[in-house]
Amino acid sequence: MNISILVFGKNNFLATLPDQILNAIAYSVEIIDNLNEAVSRIQMAPPDIMLVQASLDGSIELCNWLKEQTKLSWIYCILFEDRPEQLTDRNKGWYRELEMSAAALKEGADAYIWHFINEKTDHSLAELTANHELILAQLNVGLRKAQKYRDLIRTNDMLSAIALADSLTELNNRRALEWDLPRQIKKARSQKTSMSLIILDVDHFKKVNDTHGHLVGDRILQLLCKRLRHNLRCQDTAFRYGGEEFVILLANTNNEEAVVVARRLNRVVSEEPFLISNKLTLNITISLGTACLQAEDDNQGVSLLHRADQCLLQAKASGRNRVIASNYLCHVPHLKVVSS
Repeated sequence: MNISILVFGKNNFLATLPDQILNAIAYSVEIIDNLNEAVSRIQMAPPDIMLVQASLDGSIELCNWLKEQTKLSWIYCILFEDRPEQLTDRNKGWYRELEMSAAALKEGADAYIWHFINEKTDHSLAELTANHELILAQLNVGLRKAQKYRDLIRTNDMLSAIALADSLTELNNRRALEWDLPRQIKKARSQKTSMSLIILDVDHFKKVNDTHGHLVGDRILQLLCKRLRHNLRCQDTAFRYGGEEFVILLANTNNEEAVVVARRLNRVVSEEPFLISNKLTLNITISLGTACLQAEDDNQGVSLLHRADQCLLQAKASGRNRVIASNYLCHVPHLKVVSS
């Protein structure tokens, strides 16, 4: 695992760190000595570990800022105490040392290390070695935390994918639609582009289940979704809305273009029978309703879905196997446009 380390300090501070940090292939080390640049860098590409030189202007502000960032709380921040006045206070007794350590942790650091290498007082080789060992030990703590965070992210991504996917059809599910539809609406309005959606339903699906069983019904849905995926555009996203009902979000698509997409889907489903097995082939049709985003629609997409659903109900009531939009009535196999 390659660990990224951001050093907030001067070059002379970086030179005092253990060689195992500076020369390790597993570590990617970057040094910044400006507070604004450091904040910008963290926001764009968060590091796994931060090493902060306490005597540098903005160091405590950086620790405080990092502590307030909920989404960045996993970054392991080590504060290196090299301020002369603090190092002098340390000699006042062990209780003062504890007070200063507690204060540093409250300010947002995950670890607090007395970095006395730059003091004029000579230190023994044993003291310098112990100091380096402490730094490396804290670095290993940060490494373990980074590894656990990455494992957690991978697990969450997997669980999110499971939670947002329909296991039967492998399409996104209704929960995914409820998350994605408001996002698509916001994007369309901010970019001033059109957006439409399609609701479609398998005609007489209950009869298929009652006649041939639910396993055949499930197979029909799987084959239907395969056809849908193969005949959608790159900007279209399909969802299983529930049962035999599906919703397709059409980005950058106006009402007329949505009808064209719906017609194509209607045609590819009805023109070729569904091969269930060597002994069973079924003819399946779908009914579709389309709607285009309007200025008065709510941000969650409830009214947009409702209009498309009303068109779908009209398509079912007027004979099925057809597309109905706000101003279009499209029949199959002879597609005829009639003003509604």
